[in-house]
Amino acid sequence: MAKEDKFPVWEAALLAAVAAVFAAALAGVYVSMPHSDYSFLKLPHNLQELRVLTDHLEGYTSDYTIQVLVGYCAVYIFMQTFMIPGTIFMSLLAGALFGQLGGLALVIFAATAGASSCYFLSKLVGKPLVSSLWPDKLMFFQKQVAKRREKLLNYMLFLRLTPTLPNTFINFASPIVDVPYHIFFLATATGLIPAAYVTVKAGIALSDLRSLNDLYDPKSIAVLFLIGLVSVTPTLLGKNETQGKAPADLAASTTN
Repeated sequence: MAKEDKFPVWEAALLAAVAAVFAAALAGVYVSMPHSDYSFLKLPHNLQELRVLTDHLEGYTSDYTIQVLVGYCAVYIFMQTFMIPGTIFMSLLAGALFGQLGGLALVIFAATAGASSCYFLSKLVGKPLVSSLWPDKLMFFQKQVAKRREKLLNYMLFLRLTPTLPNTFINFASPIVDVPYHIFFLATATGLIPAAYVTVKAGIALSDLRSLNDLYDPKSIAVLFLIGLVSVTPTLLGKNETQGKAPADLAASTTN
């Protein structure tokens, strides 16, 4: 029993250590910035707060590009790691500050790094949390991964490209259901590109954006689903081929 009691303390210490790393990165950015009023620096919860943050940061981005980049990545990765909602505002911010190509590259990097951080953290301490928060989703995900093991990359791409399962859940549950990291990484880095492109592009014209609902109109959602279906087609074809071979193999063995 004494040995089991140590695990919660160890898990808490690990989480605290990870949080401390991000805090140290942000502290380093803060110290290297000029003295000023930084009361505007807070996570935006709506478009109005995002516009205020963007207006203030635009003046710093050109003169303190490295600090802004490090601070942005630290915040984004921290949010992804600890499942803090609001990364969509960070993606919009990337477009507003760094343009289409720069913003897209930044979002893909930060989102993939954050998802990877979440993956490894969950691999160490996440199973009880995932089982408690999403028991039904976890069971469904586990069955789907087991059925599609041979074409797992296609299936993971499908999940990233479509809103079938929340990205937060995928990040935390993937190591629990034995999704290999290289597949998780490739599916994340590739599958997030279409949605990131849409969000970053909207961030460039942030002043014209009236609601987050405007980001994904029916046409955009249909396109994402179409891309997702294309990505999962090899999995479905492979399954049909396997089912077709089974009766043939059985007949051949019976004949012999």
